[in-house]
Amino acid sequence: MTSSESFSRPSVQSIDDLHGSAGKLEAILNGGSDDARFAVLVCHPHPLGGGTMHNKVVYHAMKAFSGFGLPVLRFNFRGVGLSEGTFDHGIGELEDAKAGLDWLAAKTGLPILLAGFSFGSFIGMQAACGDERVKGVIGLGVPYRAEGRSYTYEFLEHCPQPKLFISGTEDQFGPQEAVEPMLLRAADPKKLVWIEGAEHFFQGTPSSPGAKLALMQAAIRGWLKDTFSLEER
Repeated sequence: MTSSESFSRPSVQSIDDLHGSAGKLEAILNGGSDDARFAVLVCHPHPLGGGTMHNKVVYHAMKAFSGFGLPVLRFNFRGVGLSEGTFDHGIGELEDAKAGLDWLAAKTGLPILLAGFSFGSFIGMQAACGDERVKGVIGLGVPYRAEGRSYTYEFLEHCPQPKLFISGTEDQFGPQEAVEPMLLRAADPKKLVWIEGAEHFFQGTPSSPGAKLALMQAAIRGWLKDTFSLEER
């Protein structure tokens, strides 16, 4: 199968040759257009909280990128689904994300965009920041404290790529008053988008019912157009 055959079709393909340091990683590629300018890696939320590459936020992020004809790779961190290995408290998961970047770079030859949700944003942004192959980074539902785990983002102060952060104003794991000051210390260029009434999973709240996933997707699409002059297909 040639590169163009592998990555220019809008079909969904199971990937069998993505390996991290703990073994094979289960992965899915949503194909892109022949003239795609970027390939995309999307990282899922915390494995111990039930996070997988099939998470609803991860899926909707993928759909936003696919709307521009970009190939999108999703994978399961070690120990999740059919991925080999066991949970490694973020250390091995960082290696897994880097393996995903390596795979995309080798297989597509395209510059890369990375998006991650919750724990996946924390891991994915660390993997991407400073990697010259990655041209843009998106953090969705950036966590501050969740189920006894705390997150800090000093590494973003030295992260040169364009960055987009999207969170809900009612995020129970990333309160705006805690997260916003941390993200404002990130190196430029950056953009923060707060979706009114959305909780961590971009669902509604009693005061603002209804899913907010479409608003999250709209923020991604707008940033891709403004930052990279991409056009929807």
